Amino acid sequence: MFQNNTLRLNLPANTSVLRILIVEDDPMMQLGLEQSLMAHPQLEIVGQAEDGYLGVQAALKLKPDLVVMDIGLPRLDGIAATQQIKAALPETHVVMLTSHQTDTEIIAALSSGADAYCIKGASVERLLSAIAAAVEGATYLDPQVARRVIDNLKPPSPSGNAANLSGRELEVLKLMVEGLSNPEIAQKLYLSPNTVKTHVRGIMNKLSVDDRVQAAVVALRSGLV
Repeated sequence: MFQNNTLRLNLPANTSVLRILIVEDDPMMQLGLEQSLMAHPQLEIVGQAEDGYLGVQAALKLKPDLVVMDIGLPRLDGIAATQQIKAALPETHVVMLTSHQTDTEIIAALSSGADAYCIKGASVERLLSAIAAAVEGATYLDPQVARRVIDNLKPPSPSGNAANLSGRELEVLKLMVEGLSNPEIAQKLYLSPNTVKTHVRGIMNKLSVDDRVQAAVVALRSGLV
């Protein structure tokens, strides 16, 4: 299951308590998730559901900040449930936590509006990174599936001012490619979160991309990192 120990959750500074809904049909996984997440004072489990239909109903009633969602759910799968939740509650973040790793399911999950994609069996630290990234507005891909997503994307054109990236921007870009959130990058490089945000904006402007995932794709395809 998950091993918790004393891992720290790096949420943005303005985040108080994050209200979480768990949608998972495996009772043991549901229990493991609840115990792991409840160990962190910034996280509050406000509800659980064992199928996609009940998950949507619970989300509409509870209006959680974030939903941890499985894909292979009874009655309504996690992809369809995510689409319905995002349509009704666009501010609610969704982290897919699943054993499904086919190309079709990965792309469909991201297309449904999911903010993060994690693989079951990964460390709780990876799940916490996904949660922090989603809350920050970033897209998180588990390293096990990131390369496959990149390979399925249309090769981007490394236009713009990629050659003009500063040394610090290249450091930030490398950590973005590794899936770190802004607070984690700030901690690793001993920078303030606002400084990291400025670097991220500068990187995206110079690479002529709209989000972090596109920036990572350009970086990997162009050999920038």
